[in-house]
Amino acid sequence: MIKKSIVAFILLISVFSCKKQKSVISDNKSEKDTISKIKEKENSFIPIDTVCSSKNKTEDYIVALQWYQQKTEKEITQNSPEQNDKLYEDYIKIREKYTACLSESLSKVLEEYVNYYDSESNSYKFPENIKKLSAELKKGGLEFTEVGEGYTEIWSVPDHYFSIFKNKVTPDYNAYIGQLAKESEGLYQADAGIVIPWNELGERTIFWENFIKKYPQSSLIPKVKEIYNNYLYDYLFGMDNTPTFERADGKLYDENRQEFNRIIKKYPNSNVARKSREIINLFDANLPEAEIYKRINIERK
Repeated sequence: MIKKSIVAFILLISVFSCKKQKSVISDNKSEKDTISKIKEKENSFIPIDTVCSSKNKTEDYIVALQWYQQKTEKEITQNSPEQNDKLYEDYIKIREKYTACLSESLSKVLEEYVNYYDSESNSYKFPENIKKLSAELKKGGLEFTEVGEGYTEIWSVPDHYFSIFKNKVTPDYNAYIGQLAKESEGLYQADAGIVIPWNELGERTIFWENFIKKYPQSSLIPKVKEIYNNYLYDYLFGMDNTPTFERADGKLYDENRQEFNRIIKKYPNSNVARKSREIINLFDANLPEAEIYKRINIERK
């Protein structure tokens, strides 16, 4: 009798264990099926076209920007630095297209943005819809940026690209993206005038000159030369509302003469220093303005 009871007990345990094992297998299968469905859903997502359409909403563009960022960050980990150089260029193009579409769809907001400035408090007072829109743009790494003369544009936040590609690209691209991030932290010019201090402009110009010397074979050289020439031209001559010389008598302003001498002393063998010496001598020789521009001869775009 006792033996029969023991046998029955063992059989009961075996049945229970079998059912439990089947339940675990079933649960695991269900979990795997769920993960598979989620991945399938992620892979099947297709972002909106980069061709602008009035049918698209702000959130559609933001979701597309987020999707491409996630896709890019995943690809970066699998690529070589050289492949990531190309990925960076492609990523910029995609973001620029989406940003252009957003700017088009939010043109009215951009036009009215400057009106939210309160002169009495010297600050902006935004309505709730603009605050929400600004928060939405942040999700896509974008922000409203005043560019002067009452205009507002949508730009990528300064460190967006560097935060993604830092130390994942070749050295020349790493230096290039990092410097652009620094230079994007504030406006360079507004209302036909240079906003940053002259010495900062001098240092930027030197940076790009050194970049050209350090990476002469870089595919970035055409872009960098354009940046460098534009900076050098502005450094020497200024802009309409911030010239380096008095147009009435053709005399260099003292602060610019001092800055030229600073750069000459600090970087005596640089081209920036050579051009600075040259422009000092040309203005001191009282040559006509047009002749000075001709002799300095800097191509800019």
